[in-house]
Amino acid sequence: MCLSIPMQLVALEGENGDFAIVERQQGNALRRERVNMMLLGAQPIGTWILASLGLAKEVIDDRERELIEDALAALSASLAGDYDPADHFIDLTHGPAGRSDPR
Repeated sequence: MCLSIPMQLVALEGENGDFAIVERQQGNALRRERVNMMLLGAQPIGTWILASLGLAKEVIDDRERELIEDALAALSASLAGDYDPADHFIDLTHGPAGRSDPR
């Protein structure tokens, strides 16, 4: 199984932007990678994408990124042994807009 990670585009490479440099903050470290952009085409600097195995797979908006970052934080907390369900997956317990779901 492959896990796609949100990464922010910081530079384009090549004549057509077929490759890009992307990065994300992971704790105190900055993770930087070169990814193939051929599935998406050139994107503006600052765009957030999902990357997996050196391939940019999808452009994501801020809301999608928040949900993915929350899921990754829940996984990290679980692996560290300090997972609290009240701290994660707010979209599932409060609906898509963060409101309490009456159901």
